[in-house]
Amino acid sequence: MENCKPTPTPTAMGIKLRKDGAMKSVNPTLYKSIIGSLMYLMTTHPDIMYAMSLISRFMKNPKATHLQVVKRILRYVQGKIGYGIMYREIDDFRLIEYTYRDWVGSFDDRKSTFGYMFHLGSGAISWASKKQPIISLSSAEVEYIAMTRVAYQAVWMRCMLKDLVHKQKEATKLLCNNSSAIALSKNVVFHRRIKHIDTRYHYIRELINAREITME
Repeated sequence: MENCKPTPTPTAMGIKLRKDGAMKSVNPTLYKSIIGSLMYLMTTHPDIMYAMSLISRFMKNPKATHLQVVKRILRYVQGKIGYGIMYREIDDFRLIEYTYRDWVGSFDDRKSTFGYMFHLGSGAISWASKKQPIISLSSAEVEYIAMTRVAYQAVWMRCMLKDLVHKQKEATKLLCNNSSAIALSKNVVFHRRIKHIDTRYHYIRELINAREITME
């Protein structure tokens, strides 16, 4: 793959993978070796985070289709070797967080994937992409649960920055691309449709009322 042709994206749009496909199995040792190397690279390349979240689910019995996705990531990395995160010296250290979700992205268990990225000052400082532990019934529910899990991280980071003498004077801005989830987080009334959501995921409402988090 050293002289492979670069590709503009780490994965194809709308890609869906299964554990037990019709394709033949590939060498699991080689597969795990490549995944481990890419995970090390992910500490400076958050742009491959979601793709890594997908392919790392098939370590036990990787198929040829999974290896094809891995090779595409390598092709993407080939075109981004000189890229990284630039941190510049600035005075404005505002903590901003972004969330995204992939509703029912897993064909095997119908669970969704959520991710987040924290931006402080001039660059990203923390990111992750994980499969949710529960099955969500709507895209708004996926986003709402993702926002709450990210809010936990935001509270911890605000405390850490306070100890580092960079106390956040304003509420941390959480950017979300689902208007229904934003409305749900600001509404103090428990509607009949959301009574099934675990109570711990309503924690974000307390943070919004305490002006530690603001939704946009």
